[in-house]
Amino acid sequence: MNGGRYKRLGRLTYVLKDFIQLTKPRLLLLNVIASLAGFCVASKWDIEWLLLLWMLIGTTLTIGSACVINNYWDRELDKKMERTSNRPLPSGRLTPGTVLIYGIVLGLLGIGTLFVLVNPVAGWLGLLGWAVYVLVYTMWLKRTSTWNTSIGGISGAMPPVIGYVAVTERIDIGAWLLFALLFLWQPPHFWSLAIRKVEEYRAAGFPMLPVVKGIKRTKLQMIPYVLLLVPSGVLLYVYDYVGVIFLVISTVLSIAWSVQTMAGSKAADTNKWAKTNFMYSVNYLMLILVIMIIDTSGLY
Repeated sequence: MNGGRYKRLGRLTYVLKDFIQLTKPRLLLLNVIASLAGFCVASKWDIEWLLLLWMLIGTTLTIGSACVINNYWDRELDKKMERTSNRPLPSGRLTPGTVLIYGIVLGLLGIGTLFVLVNPVAGWLGLLGWAVYVLVYTMWLKRTSTWNTSIGGISGAMPPVIGYVAVTERIDIGAWLLFALLFLWQPPHFWSLAIRKVEEYRAAGFPMLPVVKGIKRTKLQMIPYVLLLVPSGVLLYVYDYVGVIFLVISTVLSIAWSVQTMAGSKAADTNKWAKTNFMYSVNYLMLILVIMIIDTSGLY
């Protein structure tokens, strides 16, 4: 009896892990931290804790929904890439119908939470971010255009703005600057991965920039995005949304990433450079967001 129970529990554990994997938890965590940073910038740590909780729940469910439906829509193409072939749908561990229902339910709960328990502005931004990621990026541009990463970046830039408007209930210069910071970060981050996996993307039929325009062009196109991160951080300080600690650290990190990115044009080992650039981008954003949260707290 106990043996059968443990086997059922084991199977349930694996199924739960698959459902969690569909939400892309590492990407989800980074975006949730971004929404927290936006909330802290707006509130200056004069926090309504219940509002913060509902914002985090709504944002998490909305982003999770978009990621789940992305997995559903890409399931056949994911079979062609080593990086994605073991996901729950390509591997056959879950059925498409189940995953689609799961994604829709998460979206209804998440966007509904933002509209009803946060405020309508947060709700509309959540819906916009979801729609851009699912309808524009996943269903359209990812299969048809090299603009997929840049336009898709609109959805990835929404979390800090949602956190911000949860407090302010309006879109102002602070919301736009937070949007710019996340929007500019995304193309060089994803293109670094695309360079490393260029042959997998080519085989799967995704028109990523390095597949269509080449690696050299992609390296050059990263540079303006990274350089513009410097004034984005400076303007957050100029408009008094963050303090001097954020100004100094974000400027140093952005300049360092700019140097690293520009070095790509002369890199002897492109794969090694792309891996380093990708890892730097992940750590860069995490550090920037954590410093933003700490800097607005007044604890230093």
